[in-house]
Formats: sequence, C-alpha cells, structure tokens
Amino acid sequence: MANVSATANVRTIKRDIPFAWEGMDKRGNRVKGKSLAPDEAALRGELRRQGIAPSKIKKQSQAFKSGGKVKPEDIAVFSRQLATMLASGIPLVQAFEIVGNGHEKPSVQKLILDVKMDIEGGTSLHEALAKQPLYFDDLYVNLVEAGEQAGALENLLDKIATYKEKTEAIKKKVKKALFYPAAVLVVAVVVTLILLIFVIPQFESLFKGFGAELPAFTQMVINLSKFVQSNGIYLAVVFGGAVYAFMYFKKRSRKMREALDRISLKLPIIGPILVKSAIARYARTLSTMFAAGVPLVEALESVAGATGNIVYENAVMKMRDEVATGQRLQRAMENTQLFPNMVIQMVAVGEEAGALDQMSAKVAEFYEAEVDNAVDSMSSLLEPLIMAILGVLVGGLVIAMYLPIFKLGAVV
Repeated sequence: MANVSATANVRTIKRDIPFAWEGMDKRGNRVKGKSLAPDEAALRGELRRQGIAPSKIKKQSQAFKSGGKVKPEDIAVFSRQLATMLASGIPLVQAFEIVGNGHEKPSVQKLILDVKMDIEGGTSLHEALAKQPLYFDDLYVNLVEAGEQAGALENLLDKIATYKEKTEAIKKKVKKALFYPAAVLVVAVVVTLILLIFVIPQFESLFKGFGAELPAFTQMVINLSKFVQSNGIYLAVVFGGAVYAFMYFKKRSRKMREALDRISLKLPIIGPILVKSAIARYARTLSTMFAAGVPLVEALESVAGATGNIVYENAVMKMRDEVATGQRLQRAMENTQLFPNMVIQMVAVGEEAGALDQMSAKVAEFYEAEVDNAVDSMSSLLEPLIMAILGVLVGGLVIAMYLPIFKLGAVV
C-alpha cells in the first residue's frame, strides 16, 4: 500500500509538458492551440471536456526548453497576476496552474510550473521561490515569507507586484538614458569606418591622377584610411580583448564595480539621473519592506542590495549598523552625505508620525517622476548634440575628400 501511495504522489506532481493540438469544436469549426498536460491521454480527456474532438496532438518538448531567458519584467507580470488571482479567492496551486499554462513564454512557464510542483509536494511558497534564486532574490522571498506568517499573502503579493513594476520601470528609464547616446556613438563609429575603408580609397586613386600635392587635411585622412585598412584586424582584436577584459573583471572585482559606480554618479547629465534612480529604489524598497512589517534593521539589509549602486549599497549597510546601535534612521542618512535634505526631512517626519512606509512611498514617487523627466530632458538635449558630432565626423571626411577638387577648380 505504501508503494502504491508513493506512486500516486509522483503522478500527482508529474511535470506538465507542452502539446500542440488540432481538432473540431461542437459547431464543426476547425480549432487549434497549445496546452500543457502530463501526457497525451490527459490532454485528450481535457479537450473532450471542453467540447473539442482532437484530431492531431503533437508533443513540443524542444520548444518548451527554449523560449529565451526569464526577464525581470516577466517576474513583475507574474507577481501582479498571482496577486490578482489570490485577491479573487483562487487557491494558490490553481493560481500557479492558470498563470503557468497561460503564459506564452516557455521559459517562464517552466519556472512557474516548477514552483507549483514544489508547492504541491508540501513546500511553502517562500521556500519554493527560494529554490529559484536567479529569478527571486532574498528581498522577494523575505516579503513572501512575511506575508505567509502574517496570513496576508495576497496583500503582500500586491505590494511586491507594485514594487517590481515601479523598480523595473525606473530601470528601463535609466537604460534608455544610457542606450541612446551609446547607440548613436556606435553608429558614428561604424559610418566613419565604412568611409575610411571603402570610400576614401576610391578618392585616393582618383587623386593620384591629378599629379599635384594634396592638402594637408586630405593627406592626413588618407593616411588614417591606410592605417585602418592595414591594421584593421589587429585593432578589432585589441578592441574586442579590451571589452572582454573589462566585462570579465567588472563581474569579478567588487572594487572595480565600486569605482565605476562612484565615477558614474559624478558624470555630467547621466550622473544626476543615476543618483535619483538609486534614491527612488532605496525609498521604494524601504516602503515595501516596512509596510510588510519587516523590522527596520533587517529591512535595511535588503534595501542595500536593491539600490543598484555599490556606493549607495555600502552607505545603507553603514546606516543599518548605526540604526542597530540605536541611532535614528534620519541621523544615519545624514551621516552618509548621499541623500538630499528633502529626503532626510520626509523620513524624519515619517519616523515621528509612525508612517515611515507612507513617507518613503512619497519619496519614491517623487524621484521616479524626477528620473522620468530627467531622461526626457536628456534625450531632447543630447539629440542635437549627437547630430552635431555626427555632422562633424562625416562632414569632415567629406570636406577632406573634396578639398583637392576645389583646389583643382581654383587653378583651372
């Protein structure tokens, strides 16, 4: 009997696999779709219960294994869907099944259904999520655990969903601020290389027939073109090696990341955006943790890792140590000299009124709007500047090539 029971349990938590199917509905219309089921027989039974007579069922295991990486935005959407379903009274396992089966991204389906299997096996939600550290960080797991212990999981999941949505939105804004100038710079370099390698050599062969001395600027551009053509492979290898070495040491050296983060905060235009982003994420995470009933000292440890900048992370960890010895949060923030006076004053009011979570949320909303406005302003400011740089690069090469022609025309 024990063996039979064990076998039954294994079948209960058997992993669903994807199938593509075709069939006829009750009206005689041809329908097709994709579904997850433990096996083909189970899928046939489910389709018949829905009034569909399946004519073709095909397993899609390879498609399920692919499907791209699970992105933070996917976790934010999953959090919102799960929070909404639990708030509607849908049981936890059923909510996971609905969200997992309905997701169009195979990698996310696999993640959600793996967590569902752990829950069906008797594991608590926060323990099941902790088994997926690549997608659910300590902050997420701690908040879920706090919700489970307080018996208010749906409320905490709603706060987590809001937190993830806000933080991902601000990350996108910062990426947009960094991506636009980088993309235009890459385009400028590519256009310049194309002109140097393919266009300028054509003009050089034309100028040889003139039999006259070329202007210094034109000769300099031709020499640069020859250098790029003869040493292009070596330059590409050196550049590629430098980029690889930079990324390699950046991932493995905390001191290097800290130095880069410190420099990035002082950059013109982009620096203030990164500062506002770090403050917004600090305030948003603090508000979410405190609203969940997590003690301040414990909350600050999670807040430190959520700031997205090592300079602020180190500062928040120092704040945690000071608060642990009895220092007020307001005073600890002042000692870091990284937070604007407005933020410190709002936190002080929150501490006095016993509404730290609400005041932190207000700070987060203010700085999220500030980041939004700053990115839009930067885009409008950089656009003419970048176009001017492109014009100087490309225009300079064109002028260099036409100078001998103008000179020849003046002689004639």
